Amino acid sequence: MAIGLRIAEQFTRVAPALIDRAAKLPVANIGDVMNRMQAMRGGFKAYGGRRALVGPALTVRVRPGDNLLLHRAIDLAQPGDVIVCDGGGDLSIAVAGDLMASHAVSRRVGALVVDGAVRDIKELAQLDLGVWALGATPAGPHKEGPGEIGYPIACGGLVVAPGDLIAADEDGVVVVPREAAEAVITAAEGHAAKEAATTAAIRGAGWDRAWVEQTLAAKGFAITR
Repeated sequence: MAIGLRIAEQFTRVAPALIDRAAKLPVANIGDVMNRMQAMRGGFKAYGGRRALVGPALTVRVRPGDNLLLHRAIDLAQPGDVIVCDGGGDLSIAVAGDLMASHAVSRRVGALVVDGAVRDIKELAQLDLGVWALGATPAGPHKEGPGEIGYPIACGGLVVAPGDLIAADEDGVVVVPREAAEAVITAAEGHAAKEAATTAAIRGAGWDRAWVEQTLAAKGFAITR
């Protein structure tokens, strides 16, 4: 099969039980336990009516300004899928709008994550769908191809493979490689519990701040008083 003319309809998705566990966690906590290496670059904005979403990645690569393969991906999606679209970061032409998003809702898609632009943002905000994109423009797309579905892509500065766990909220988007999802979510649950304890200590004026000076001293800072 030629590069740019490939569609893989079958792949292994992250386990539903891990998706359920991840959905209970702040996205930032999930990102923290991957050594802060798996968050998409800043700038992704939540445009859809759903402001937080976790699900398996259905990957799509389109030619900037063309959404033929994104249309096909929506037709192929399973309920709960997060369609992650490599649009090359192009903001001059939107590759999705309210008609496509409404079709995605009818297909029970969980979210669209677009490394590019969308349009019809007023309507997107009213849909039961997560939509994360870099920006918005009224300019409409072409439908010619080429493109790919179900192969590794680049989105937000990260590699995303089909079936990876995607977690998104109003902070942005993180990617958990499918094969590491069990360990990552377990670690994130522990991290979330630790942060909850810290929050309780702050509210009770009992947060031990000794670690700040200890860290400064360990790094060689000279402190005069």
